[in-house]
Amino acid sequence: MTLSTRASTSTRASTQARGALRIAGRETGPEEPWQVVVADPATGTEFARLTGGGLAEARRAVDAASSALAGWEDTPAADRAAALRRIADDLLDPAVADDLAVVISRETGKRLAEAEAEVRMSAGFFRWFADAVTGRSDRLWNVVPGISHHVRRRALGVVAVVTPWNFPVSIPARKLAAALAAGCTAVFKPSQVAPLSGLILAEIVDRHVPAGALNTVVVPAKVIGEAWIGDPRVRGITFTGSTEVGARIAAQAAGGMKRTVLELGGNAPFVVLPDADPASAAAQLMVAKYRNNGQSCIAANHAWLPRERFDDYLDAFLDATGALVLGDPCDPATTLGPLALPDDPARIAEVADRAEASGARVHRFGGAVPERGFFAPPVVVVRPGLDAPAVRCESFGPALAVLAYDDPEEVLRATRGLDHGLAGYVCGADTHRAAAFARRLDVGIVGVNTGTPNTPHVPFAGLKQSGVGTEGGHAGLEEFLSHQTVAVAG
Repeated sequence: MTLSTRASTSTRASTQARGALRIAGRETGPEEPWQVVVADPATGTEFARLTGGGLAEARRAVDAASSALAGWEDTPAADRAAALRRIADDLLDPAVADDLAVVISRETGKRLAEAEAEVRMSAGFFRWFADAVTGRSDRLWNVVPGISHHVRRRALGVVAVVTPWNFPVSIPARKLAAALAAGCTAVFKPSQVAPLSGLILAEIVDRHVPAGALNTVVVPAKVIGEAWIGDPRVRGITFTGSTEVGARIAAQAAGGMKRTVLELGGNAPFVVLPDADPASAAAQLMVAKYRNNGQSCIAANHAWLPRERFDDYLDAFLDATGALVLGDPCDPATTLGPLALPDDPARIAEVADRAEASGARVHRFGGAVPERGFFAPPVVVVRPGLDAPAVRCESFGPALAVLAYDDPEEVLRATRGLDHGLAGYVCGADTHRAAAFARRLDVGIVGVNTGTPNTPHVPFAGLKQSGVGTEGGHAGLEEFLSHQTVAVAG
């Protein structure tokens, strides 16, 4: 896509009068409207303005989902799967995919190539869960004389889906595809930072499922507790976001005994083993650290380098980082885009300032930083203390702490002591040794010689403060199913 195409598409998206509420398959107006203003991180200027709703619309969404539940749950799994495959086909239609990728980029600052990959990944979730739900059958047990036990899986019920801005299409797709495949209906709240992407996805889904199977509302976060978590008709909630918010949701959901799937904060270690090639390790670390401008829950947050070759590995990574080009995320020459929020650059600068004040060596990469927009030059903090915020806290941006080790067992002890356990990375020439080390990391998913370990087909789940429940894979489908056993005598 050329920059001129990007500009015309962006103008069209931003000038459209858009509502931010889709209930029972159609756009609807709010009782108490408010303006949702979306900024373009590349310029700091307004990209779109939508009309959001409130408590009344959040409750209406549950009404619609509850009314549609029986019909969608009773729809044969093969027909539900066919609907999901049609959704995937629409997402892969170039006329849809190209425009949607531009909107993702304009809302989040994600590079256009990565936004295009996100659209493809989103289609992959709908295809995978269509396959996962097809061919399942009930079980019959004849283990007690005179009694047959019929065991079936049925839809959990109405589920609430609350998603962040950093992957505004693929994270909703991962949740919605699983829920809809299982026969659940959903109420969906996209992030108000990047709502347009989620609303476009909702429009596509609405074309292929019955009215009320999906209900999408952009509402203040404060209404979710009362309207959704507090409603007994909502049987489950799936949320991706910060650990602090996830803990509050878990506490509220526990009162109603609701099932929760919470994918929360991360603090991923990137471990370079002594036999790794420096150039290869640097290339993998660049992906693990700077993908999505560093604003990913599975981004590498701190790297561990063997002391005997510390400078070799560090120099390779510093050279690669110094070659990054900050700029318009839709410009093919850009390799690092802007951060999503206006306060993010100052937050990254504070990471560097605090580390420097504590005595760590800090590499600040300047280069040509655009005058407008929310750009943050990369920061590499060398050998901070293990208790430094640069190590213990998720940077969620282009900041990385680099530490030295003498024995890989040091790394295992240090990372097991961290509060989060979402993802990790291991780099080594001996893949068997690297994989064996990866299995000992106290995290849910590990990339061995790859910075992109996730795919729709495999389970994705965090440990410790990184959440509960599973997304992706067959286990991700099971989260939206419940078991019923019918024992029949005679």
